[in-house]
Amino acid sequence: MTTRALIWAALGAVMACSGLGALAQTYPNKAITMVVPFPPGGVADTVGRPVAEAMSRHLKQSIVVENKGGAGGGIGMAQVAKSKGDGYTLLMSLSSLVVLPEADKILQRAPMFLVSQLKPIARFTADPTVLVVRADSPRKTYGDFMAYVKTNPGRISFGSSGNYGTMHVPMEQLKAATSTFMLHVPYTGAGPAVLSLLSGQIEALSTGPASVKQHIASGRLRALAHWGEGRLASMPDVPSLKELGVPIQYSQWSGLFVPADTPTAVVDSLRQAARFAAQDARAVAALTASGTSFMYQDAADFERFVQADAKEMSALVTRIGKVD
Repeated sequence: MTTRALIWAALGAVMACSGLGALAQTYPNKAITMVVPFPPGGVADTVGRPVAEAMSRHLKQSIVVENKGGAGGGIGMAQVAKSKGDGYTLLMSLSSLVVLPEADKILQRAPMFLVSQLKPIARFTADPTVLVVRADSPRKTYGDFMAYVKTNPGRISFGSSGNYGTMHVPMEQLKAATSTFMLHVPYTGAGPAVLSLLSGQIEALSTGPASVKQHIASGRLRALAHWGEGRLASMPDVPSLKELGVPIQYSQWSGLFVPADTPTAVVDSLRQAARFAAQDARAVAALTASGTSFMYQDAADFERFVQADAKEMSALVTRIGKVD
């Protein structure tokens, strides 16, 4: 390389570094959009809104929550994955993020997005899903529920946020573990599915505690079991499936992502804001009231967590196979 070329290369490096520094100092200078890839009322929305409000106070810039439902969350996830990596489009996702690309492979279609197109910022929650029915259901316990399912194949319908979503996968686990058949009815998100359960259009569903705690507290829904270990602090009277002799487990986590090419300086600003939100009294109170709590992981730990979960869910989706 000539002396002139070396000089220009050095100048380019200095300008690039100074550009990143300027970016760190000026970001954010306009409103940020947080895409929640489900309709209002689900776990991602319940977590996303208080987190967005707390992060906006830390960043001193508004964060607007945009609900973009469809395809089990895939439409909103793909929108962010393909967005410009400038820090102004964020994704508040659930664990279906690592399932949907694997499901596309099973269905032999081009994936809507790849996990590698997104960069993890922070995990906020990680809750086992809960099996719920209406309070007036004749199925008063898990034993009652499963006895009916086994003697009446296909008579129980359950709702979900879409094929291979975080409400569908645990029910497929349960069906496989108990050798039973229940009718799957997919919706665009947890909110619509819960409303359908409340109105009697379906008879059961599995979802995160934040989606149903208020309805359980008001006496409209009853929790029969959950997919976690031991007992949940928010639902101490509800047994785990493992306690009931069904050796399965499933966790519905929520976390923040940005497009993979987002500059490090911007990522660091968002990490700091996410950490602030996880410790913010208002956000903590909002999540506690909804039936969940922060189980925070910063970017590095969260990235390892996502990679491990993606590997596990890939094997699970392969076992489930093609579903309608």
